[in-house]
Amino acid sequence: METMGRHVISELWGCDFDKLNDIEFIEKTFVDAALKSGAEVREVAFHKFAPQGVSGVVIISESHLTIHSFPEHGYASIDVYTCGHLDPNVAANHIAESLGAETRETVELPRGMGPVQVKPAQVKAL
Repeated sequence: METMGRHVISELWGCDFDKLNDIEFIEKTFVDAALKSGAEVREVAFHKFAPQGVSGVVIISESHLTIHSFPEHGYASIDVYTCGHLDPNVAANHIAESLGAETRETVELPRGMGPVQVKPAQVKAL
């Protein structure tokens, strides 16, 4: 069976506090990331927490992009899941660069291929 999708899960460390805490910046970054990957944006929902942090999702025709940010730790967890022929790494790379991540740990999972086969994580200093 050909893969139905690709799911990139990234741990972003050393990110800029102010960017991780700015809901408008994060929303724009995620919409831009989706568009750069060739995705069709359907819905956008983000929430700002007190005293800090942002969680949100961009629903795309091809699946979704999500974030949970922890500005006090310079950390964000992101997921980019695309179906079809889109490369989720295009969006994930844009997000990591936009948030100023110093280190990124990434796992990519093929989806719809039967038993999940996880490759070792890739760690990159950006």
